[in-house]
Amino acid sequence: MSARTLRITLLALTLIGLGVASYLTYVHYAGIKPACTAGESCTKVQTSQYSKLAGVPVALIGLIGYVTILASLLAPENETSRFATVVLTVVGFSFSAYLTGREVFSIHHICEWCLSSAAIITLLMCLSIWRFLRGDQPTRDAPAPSRHVPAEPAAPLGATRQ
Repeated sequence: MSARTLRITLLALTLIGLGVASYLTYVHYAGIKPACTAGESCTKVQTSQYSKLAGVPVALIGLIGYVTILASLLAPENETSRFATVVLTVVGFSFSAYLTGREVFSIHHICEWCLSSAAIITLLMCLSIWRFLRGDQPTRDAPAPSRHVPAEPAAPLGATRQ
């Protein structure tokens, strides 16, 4: 996969995650039930004591996280921005893993929206680590660095080479 394709894939996944987090944030503040095919599972998770951290809805924390990841992906590509994306996705994955554990072991219900966000952040983390470890690789669109060796300087007129 080219560096360009990898970056576009990361951007697309981040935008999907942003959509999921936006929807869950909207549902929280609108006070409505989320669309859920698993009965009331999503509602139970969204209204549980674990749906807020220090009074802030975890959906809003996710939204802010995805916006921050998006910013790191839109920054000029270099080692620092790639590393920032790795750090952000690892933190997001860790928080998501904690919340998924709470769903399974404390709430005893699984929210399919939360699970989709967990899958997205897992993919983002894996791809961003791969992107960082690959380092700078020229894309197919970019010309390869020149390997031209400069010629020997010309001798002054009238001089002979020995």
